[in-house]
Amino acid sequence: MEQIDKANRFVLENKEKVNPEYRLNYHFMGEYGWINDPNGFTQFGGEYHLFHQHNPYEPVWGRMHWGHAVSKDLVKWRYLPIALAPDCPYDQDGCFSGSALEIRNKLYLMYTGFALTGPNKKNDYRQTQCLAYSEDGRVFKKIKSNPVIGVDLIPDEANKRDFRDPRLIQLDEYYYAFIGSEDRLGNGQVLLYKTKDLLNWQFVSVAARSDGNMGNTWECPDFFHLENHDYLLVCPQLMQARGNDFQNLHSSLYFVGQMNFGNGTFNATESYPLDHGFDFYAPQTLLDKQGRRILIAWMNMWGTAETTQTLGHNWAGAMTLPREIISKEGRLYFKPVREIETYRQERFTLRDFTFCGEKVLETKGDCYELQVSFVAREAEEFGLKVRVSTKEETVISYDSAEQVLRFNRDQSGLEPQGERRTGISLISGKLKLRIFVDRSSVEIFINEGEKVMTGRIYPRQDAIGIKLFAKGECIVESLEKWDLQVTD
Repeated sequence: MEQIDKANRFVLENKEKVNPEYRLNYHFMGEYGWINDPNGFTQFGGEYHLFHQHNPYEPVWGRMHWGHAVSKDLVKWRYLPIALAPDCPYDQDGCFSGSALEIRNKLYLMYTGFALTGPNKKNDYRQTQCLAYSEDGRVFKKIKSNPVIGVDLIPDEANKRDFRDPRLIQLDEYYYAFIGSEDRLGNGQVLLYKTKDLLNWQFVSVAARSDGNMGNTWECPDFFHLENHDYLLVCPQLMQARGNDFQNLHSSLYFVGQMNFGNGTFNATESYPLDHGFDFYAPQTLLDKQGRRILIAWMNMWGTAETTQTLGHNWAGAMTLPREIISKEGRLYFKPVREIETYRQERFTLRDFTFCGEKVLETKGDCYELQVSFVAREAEEFGLKVRVSTKEETVISYDSAEQVLRFNRDQSGLEPQGERRTGISLISGKLKLRIFVDRSSVEIFINEGEKVMTGRIYPRQDAIGIKLFAKGECIVESLEKWDLQVTD
């Protein structure tokens, strides 16, 4: 507990040094320092629990701890003491990502222990799978027999170093762990393990592997069944772009298929991106007591500028708005959890408005939800501009000829910049957008959640205007905007 106490003391003593300029209002962030992957996303003891990769000492990736927060509604989070710290030989250099499972009224965390084995930090390391548990959902104890899945259980066809991010599930009499890996040729894969007692594990099979075109190490696997389909989520590193898809350094995708636990293989029929924007990685899901499958992800991306870091704001990283997953004929659709609607204030409406050129809306803000239904008519291009000032704007536009939605942040403010595109068809000549703006983030839900685009932006505080624009005649069938405010 010494390392946990030390980290908690440091955060308590330094959190007032955080610069609030780009702090989010209704998205989860760390209290101080760095956060990345969501871990152990679960419901236990009447609360939602969100653990996460956390460096409590600096706003940079480092010696990973497990940060911890709880919520009653998935929107308003309360920070708890750090759950795990690197303090054992098998995890002395980091408690890496993993998952949680309630078993006999205890909450178990399965995570990757990271330990350097030599002077070369890029090559000399060991990753093993470890367990901790709690009876109250607050204080966690690592089991004495850690690691429970050691290097000796890595099959010959797998890289012996990159072996991480266990996704723990229970099915009948067995517990299963899906673990990210790559083969000896550098192709991504997921390994499957099983046990009856959480202590004595056996390797089952390579559950899924890359065809050679889906990146190297597959990180952060997740698995669930929904509406007669099985879904396997993975995060391939350095996956090559496919047209407008997979444009980021690392990617997040899902496979549709059927899982055969008898032979340990996932028979995939299709694969699709999980998000089409800039900043989305390491998604994790839970099945809550209401029967909803809910996803949350890290709302940043490796290889891009960490603006709050470079500005010396003493924090970096945030999570997406939690999204309910809907399965429609094997495709996943996403909608924000309905709890966010309880935080709506100051409603603004516009209906049956025909326009051409630019229209400045008689409302503004930096933390809001906006729903709009466009009727394209003859417009070549149309859309919205948010976080607008005389010098800055973030542009969301639809190209009617190309049938492409663009999310452009070239003039959004500070770096990072760039544009992401995704193909989308109009439905009966209409485009429906549900947009969430939260100071330094934008999330765009397209056509009832058929696709989502997520990105971080860093505009000046005076960039609060909202504009409609169209090249050619366009109709706003309906527009509704609510300010969103989450207060302590």
